[in-house]
Amino acid sequence: MQRYELAAVTGLDSLTRVERDVPRPGPGQVLIRTTAWSLNYRDLLVAGGRYGPPRAGCVPLSDGVGVIEEVGAGVTRVAVGDRVAGIFMQGWIAGDIPGDAGNTALGGAIDGMLSEYVVLSAEGVVKVPAHLTDAEAASLPCAAVTAWNALVRESGIRAGDTVVLLGTGGVSLIALQFAKLHGATTIVTSSSDAKLDIARRLGADHTVNYRAQPDWDRAVLDITNGRGADIVVEVGGPGTFDKSLAALRPGGHLPLIGVLTGVNGAVSTAAILRKHIRVHGIYVGSREMFDEMNRAIAASGLRPPVDRNFGFDDARAAYEHLERAAHAGKVTLTR
Repeated sequence: MQRYELAAVTGLDSLTRVERDVPRPGPGQVLIRTTAWSLNYRDLLVAGGRYGPPRAGCVPLSDGVGVIEEVGAGVTRVAVGDRVAGIFMQGWIAGDIPGDAGNTALGGAIDGMLSEYVVLSAEGVVKVPAHLTDAEAASLPCAAVTAWNALVRESGIRAGDTVVLLGTGGVSLIALQFAKLHGATTIVTSSSDAKLDIARRLGADHTVNYRAQPDWDRAVLDITNGRGADIVVEVGGPGTFDKSLAALRPGGHLPLIGVLTGVNGAVSTAAILRKHIRVHGIYVGSREMFDEMNRAIAASGLRPPVDRNFGFDDARAAYEHLERAAHAGKVTLTR
């Protein structure tokens, strides 16, 4: 079988296609013939050695979907022929995040999904909604579960809430769809009018070009008649954090997801205090959340937005497309 490995962790030049034997599932495991994958910003960080301790030889990507071809002894919760995705952290099944969950993250701490065949624990997979294409289903494990956790589990989104989405990447656009599913009013920011057009087609009620309006937090206050948003899905990090605080109403929710502008920086702690802001760190989510989200996707017919699809042979090109930040939605691969 063919798979990709990060021969080193020094950038995209370390992405190497290799030939390996098809693995066999042991007790409690399943063999998956993978059919589609999706990329996340995290995958660029992993390839560059900027995401946790570098591990040369790792199979990249947390996100992939495929069909179970063989099950090991004792497996009952899934069966041969089921179309499944792996959960981001193989050790987080339900409840609060375990302290060692990060040690079970696919495509980083342990080998990921960018392989023609993978073996995973039967406890670490979920069945995906039948109406989705393979590429759409492959978009779910990281970005979609993260967005669901941020909006539904941690922020308790309700009909009538106002939700701000920063940018048009995978997390922000699927969060836009989930927010509309729950009856929220949505505001999307971007530096690209073309990307804002895409957001409007997906249901955005208001859009703000932050290149034309650098003080986009003030635009949010204007849209909400000075009240502020109920939820800001924060994917930027220190470069956008204080504006997100300013855009929130007193008592609002700020699920912190991304580090696009860095991992360290000054934060207005006084604003958090004075406005009684609830800041939640969001590290993807559990299998329980994934299953809950899938039920909502299946019932609603929602389809995650795919920006561009590449072939398995073109993995490097897919990484480069993501790196250029020209996408709106998910960057995927299929075979």
